[in-house]
Amino acid sequence: YLCRVLTNKFIIMKKNLQTILVVALGLLTTVSYAQDWGIDSRTRIDMSGNGDEMSTAQRATLSANWGGSDWGIHLSTDVNYTVSDVDPAAQPVIAVYEAYASTNLFGFASMTAGRQALEYGSGTWIAKNDWNANRNTVDGMTFDINNDFVGLDLGIAQRDNGDGSSMLDAMWLNASKSSGDWSVNLLYADFMQVGEANEPVTLLYGAEGVDAQAMGLDFAYSAMGGALDLNVSYNTLTMGDMEMDMMDISGTYSVNDDMSIMAGRASYGENGFNDFLGLGNRGWYGTNSWMSHGNIGHLGANEENMYVGGSYSMGDFTLSAAVHNVTNTEDDSYERAATEVSVGYTLSDNASLSYKMVSDDMGTGADDNYNWLTLTVTP
Repeated sequence: YLCRVLTNKFIIMKKNLQTILVVALGLLTTVSYAQDWGIDSRTRIDMSGNGDEMSTAQRATLSANWGGSDWGIHLSTDVNYTVSDVDPAAQPVIAVYEAYASTNLFGFASMTAGRQALEYGSGTWIAKNDWNANRNTVDGMTFDINNDFVGLDLGIAQRDNGDGSSMLDAMWLNASKSSGDWSVNLLYADFMQVGEANEPVTLLYGAEGVDAQAMGLDFAYSAMGGALDLNVSYNTLTMGDMEMDMMDISGTYSVNDDMSIMAGRASYGENGFNDFLGLGNRGWYGTNSWMSHGNIGHLGANEENMYVGGSYSMGDFTLSAAVHNVTNTEDDSYERAATEVSVGYTLSDNASLSYKMVSDDMGTGADDNYNWLTLTVTP
């Protein structure tokens, strides 16, 4: 019986290996004609929970670029594979990460069309979320308007239901400016999301969906000769008569070249804050953001997060820690505590190893524990 089981597992592993090799051969054949190409690999072992469970996930990304002085094409592919005893026949998941083309537009702008991994400002509304296996991308068109005064990006995205009817229309304008010790980023976006029967947006907002406007303002200032960095992020979302807002104020002080300390306060309005309309974001409200984004995520109505932390590096070793204390201005009995610790080690110029541990009581007094070991390799 044991021999038969081992034989079956060997056959399954052989089929999976064949699939990976075929895909790799096809991708390598493609990039061999590219002007520039890159590859990176991330192996993450999830040891969350009681510590007696382990799940190993592998993500490899292969990218290629072609182009000239006024045009370019970029293609990158993610191969995700989870080692699982529950489903030994699991196949690698292969998907396009980015695929877009860029060109000069009459000399006053550059236009990019396709699937893009974008990030603006603090990333509250539009960000890549590199923590997750399936990272955030935007399917649409962006226009980078050339001028010497301020950086301007105009974006348009649309998704449909497969029958020609619109499911999501999004348009955003991002302006950025930096000079000397300060920088500012302003993002304004308009969303129109239409839901059909049994879709979450219909259940929440009715058959006509929702029309929303989002705004994000980020300001950064460097003082004391660059030793002190101050950051302010203010974000709002308006949906009909409902207005949501959140603000994050933080400061980071560099004690020396190897050590820094930081402190901040994130506060949420009376209607909370929901970024589910964002085209990629730092934390989904209402879900477990530790697993999906590697951070504490957004909080509920009237909640405030006071956090402190620091980082220290010593040669190839890096150590960082942060403590979060969440309270509610309308409920004195509510208190949530979370602690995160990360340790990193540079194995070589091409590889690094990190360990992240999180303890969060979620406001219940009983801790939820998360642990990840991540190996990153790049050429």
